[in-house]
Amino acid sequence: MLWTVLLALLVLLLLQTQLSVCLRELRSGGSGSVAHSSSSSSSSSSSSSHNVTQQRLPGAIIIGVRKGGTRALLEMLNLHPDVEVAKAEVHYFNIEEHYRRGLAWYRAQMPFTLPGQLTVEKTPGYFAAPLVPSRLWDMNPAVRLLLIVRDPAERLVSDYTQVLHNRLTRHKPYQPLDELLLHKGHINPEYKALQRSLYHQHLARWLEVFPREQIHVVDGDALIRDPFPELRKAERFLDLPPRISPDNFYYNTTKGFYCLLSAGHDKCLDESKGRPHAPLSTQAFKKLCRYFRKPNKLFFEMVGRSFSWC
Repeated sequence: MLWTVLLALLVLLLLQTQLSVCLRELRSGGSGSVAHSSSSSSSSSSSSSHNVTQQRLPGAIIIGVRKGGTRALLEMLNLHPDVEVAKAEVHYFNIEEHYRRGLAWYRAQMPFTLPGQLTVEKTPGYFAAPLVPSRLWDMNPAVRLLLIVRDPAERLVSDYTQVLHNRLTRHKPYQPLDELLLHKGHINPEYKALQRSLYHQHLARWLEVFPREQIHVVDGDALIRDPFPELRKAERFLDLPPRISPDNFYYNTTKGFYCLLSAGHDKCLDESKGRPHAPLSTQAFKKLCRYFRKPNKLFFEMVGRSFSWC
């Protein structure tokens, strides 16, 4: 009986010793594995942090002008590998309902970008909206602004043509352009499309807030005739390495303007671009050109360059 008890105690002692050894090995191996896993995870996290995409506020904004070529400029800038663009016009700074939603909402409208990439937004309604310059400055006083302009008389006709098209699509009547533009044989200064073409008035508000060197003026007429030189100037203004080349463009004889080529794929602007202008009498157009002579001269002086406008 005594020998049986002693033998049982000896077996228990051996089992306890073996169990202690096993537990010690498990702890040692587990902690080494955890340390290795932690080190590997930290290294992976550090590496991936350099490649993480996120939505960022824009570093550059195309502020206008309406019907000046803003969509063409945005699509052409998007050819650059270091640029990502907001696909839709956000109207954050010029629509109160949007502005009240705050910067978190605005950021959520932006594309996902890698560190070092430039986010670009375009809303042509910003240029003529009085509150936008100070609001934009509050968001980022270093933001770069692109303003694309074209002959203000041609821009006005294009503006009217778009509104007319939208009205006719909804089966709504709209006055002929001559009737809206002229009042008792004289240019009607109250016509909204005319006011949007007074570039000097709107630019003056922006220059009260932003320095002139922070606003790059793009020649919209030149962009349509030959896109590459204007794009190269925009690259320099945005501090982008020169990646866009003449090979990115080809002239589409059917559409009558340049289309884009990138990675073997071509893209033309939608059919609304290059839409035939609504009719305007020769007499009214000449009056319009005369009306814009003084405003245009003031604008040329403000930007330090002239344009071949009527």
